[in-house]
Amino acid sequence: MSLYTSENPVFATFSFYAALLGAKTLFMAFLTARQRYRKMAFANPEDAKLNKGKTKTDDDVERVRRAHLNDLENILPFLSLAFVYVGTGPTLGCAKFLFRTFAAARFLHTFVYAVVVIPQPARALAFFAGMVVNLYMAYAILTNYASAF
Repeated sequence: MSLYTSENPVFATFSFYAALLGAKTLFMAFLTARQRYRKMAFANPEDAKLNKGKTKTDDDVERVRRAHLNDLENILPFLSLAFVYVGTGPTLGCAKFLFRTFAAARFLHTFVYAVVVIPQPARALAFFAGMVVNLYMAYAILTNYASAF
């Protein structure tokens, strides 16, 4: 059986979490737009003029934008690493734990950073939980394929 088919429960699990995290990343653009309209703070003059707002920066808008950028910096490596990690033939339980932990960490990071601002170390803990998952998968991949080189 190929590891990269829906018949492999590890790949099916990866596919689910990849879609969930992809949707979350896309949703962040709407969250940014919501903040811009709520604060009437637009990045471009034509948007400000159309919406009778101002071209300005706003701390709340920038917070959501930074959360979105942080997703891009962390979710994209996760997708690559997790895809290759599936090829190492991990147990379903371990893969589910890693994928769920990463997804929960990213949702929690956005929540405590951009939705309901909670002081540190909440954001750092969520960030590092996801980072540990990525580093673990990278280590597992490197040790699994090290003999090939």
